[in-house]
Order: sequence, then structure tokens, then C-alpha cells
Amino acid sequence: MADLFFYGTLCHPALLDCVLGPERGGVTGEPAHLPGYAVQRVAGQDYPTITAQQGARAAGVLARGLTAAALARLDFYEGGHGYSLRPVTVETADGPRPAQVYFPDHVQTPGGDWRLSDWVADQGAVTLLAAQEVMMAFGQRPAAEVAHRFPQIRARAASRLRAATPGPTALRHRARDGDVTIRETRQPYAHYFAVEEFDLTHRRFDGSISAELSRAAFIAPDAATVLPYDPGRDRVLLIEQFRVGPMARGDSQPWLLEAIAGRVDPGETPEQTVRREAQEEAGLEIGALHRVHGYYPSPGSVSEYLYSFVGLADLPDSAAGLGGVPGEGEDIRAHVIGYERLMALLDAGELDNAPLLLSAFWLARNRDRLRAEA
Repeated sequence: MADLFFYGTLCHPALLDCVLGPERGGVTGEPAHLPGYAVQRVAGQDYPTITAQQGARAAGVLARGLTAAALARLDFYEGGHGYSLRPVTVETADGPRPAQVYFPDHVQTPGGDWRLSDWVADQGAVTLLAAQEVMMAFGQRPAAEVAHRFPQIRARAASRLRAATPGPTALRHRARDGDVTIRETRQPYAHYFAVEEFDLTHRRFDGSISAELSRAAFIAPDAATVLPYDPGRDRVLLIEQFRVGPMARGDSQPWLLEAIAGRVDPGETPEQTVRREAQEEAGLEIGALHRVHGYYPSPGSVSEYLYSFVGLADLPDSAAGLGGVPGEGEDIRAHVIGYERLMALLDAGELDNAPLLLSAFWLARNRDRLRAEA
């Protein structure tokens, strides 16, 4: 048995329950302090670090009765991010006690006070969902590999949070508790994206429950797109880039014309995403945003949900050119074309991806209004 002192996010009982899983039973916790240390936020991040500070007392929780199996799960969760256990002596109501603490293996720059209650309110839900995916890999993949994918895991977790808000059900079946039962979930592939397999049953339209089904889904985080439009010049900006999806299909033309697009990062709104991506991909400032729609491009097998916009922008000839983030492997060319040519490309079949098609159709329907308002 081992006793560990937690000073940061693992003081959140729900997160500790998730990480320990079946090993949670028998573990008890009590308030404790680590003298000579302070808990602070890592600069530019939302998680804490612990630093030596004379006269300080880091508040936390002393978890007692951790088995070797429980420690293995904690090492998997913490170790992949570069944390190692060190012996310390903590203060409790019953006096000093020996314990161990996860200290960062690398230097972390403090960036101000960190409070558990603030973190739970802002990041607790998304972190808990991310931790569930992390712990699915326990015993299956190395901790360092999972930690490398953690930004993608958090992005998928943020997508799940957005998906939890019910959509309208004026015509379709209104889902209720018990309509879908998942017996088992597997993740045979996980990298930038993931594939998950489900053994499940669902309610049928006649009210009965289906036989158990095995289904697989390609797991991708939410994304957002924007088609820049200049109502004064009656122009749009399209980007062109190589795409692996058409290549994998065997398409002889894997360079596509598209709307500007990007992944919705945790803590970011779709509107913030498209403004950021417009800067990164085309060096473009977007003005007023007009929502086209939110939709699943391929719901039979892909979890990705897209938010599409038309954004007003100033599009002189100089807006065309090369862009993208080289460190992310992006090679992007921007085209500025008139509205009539956009429609001609659409009719000719050269626009062949759903976000751009939907945005072009929306623009055709609303172009006169946007030009009159401008």
C-alpha cells in the first residue's frame, strides 16, 4: 500500500475515480498540506504545477491505501506527461505523514494562482471526458504515445461536450435514456484521429429493442469552415490544398478547392476557430460572420460535426497567394474569384466537397441581401 499527495487536478474526486477505475475501492482521502511548496498555474496553460517556495504550504489531498494496481494506473495517466513520484512529508490533522508526490520532470514556468474550483468550472468536464479516453488505452498502448495524442483527445472530448446539447426534434425521434445501450467499446486505432468499435443495442421504431449490433466509427473532433465574401467587389476567396482523403480513394485529382477550415480547439468557439484559421491559412481578417449550418458530413461512419459560415472580408487582388502553417505541414494557395466564376466552377463539378458546396449554395440564396446591406 502507498500514500500519495495530490495537489492539482487529481484533487477532483470525479477525475480520480476515472483514473483509478476499478482500483478506487479502499482508497481514502483527507486534507493535507505540503510545506515549502506552492501550487501555481503553468504560464499559458490551464493546469497547475508545484514549485518550491519558502514559507508556503501547498494544499491538497492525501490519498491513502493505494495498491500496486492503482499506482500503475496513476503512473500511466501522469507518467506519459512527464511526471515522476518523489518522497515528501505532508502535514495532516493527525500530524506529519510520509507520502509521495508527482513532480514534473521538466521545468514549468509559473503563471499565477491556480484554484481547483475555477479549474473544475472551466475545464473539469472536458478533462474528465478526455481522461476516459486516456484510460481506455491503459494496458493497450504506451503512456508516452497516449500523451503525444492528448491534444487530439481533448479536442474530441470538447466535441462530445458540444454534442450533449440536444438538437430540435420536431419530426425525428426524441432520444430518451435507455434508447441506446453500449455493452462494450474498443479503440483498435488511435493517432491524430481514432477508430472506435461499439457493441450496442438501440430502440427500434416499433418500440422494441434491436438485436446486439457491432458498429465502427471514425472519430474526429468538431471543425469549422468559413467562405470569405466581399459584397462590394462580389468576390470570394477559396483555398486550394492537397488532401489525403481523395488520394486514399484513388482520386487522380487530390488537390481540392475549399472554404477555409480548421479543428475547433478546446475552450474555443467555432466562430473563434474560423477567425484564427483565416489568419493562418490566408492572412485574412474576417468581419461579420453569417452561419450557414451545423451538420454531420457522413453520419453513417464519421463522428465529425461541422460548423460552416460565410464571413465578410475585404478581398483585393493581393488577398490571393500562398499561406498555411509550415510546422503543421500546410501548403495552401488562396484564389480570389468573382461570384459568377464560383457558380461556374460549381456547375462544372470542380467544387466537390460538402462545406464549400453548402456555403456556395447559401451565398447564392443570400447574396442580394448581403450586397444590399453592404
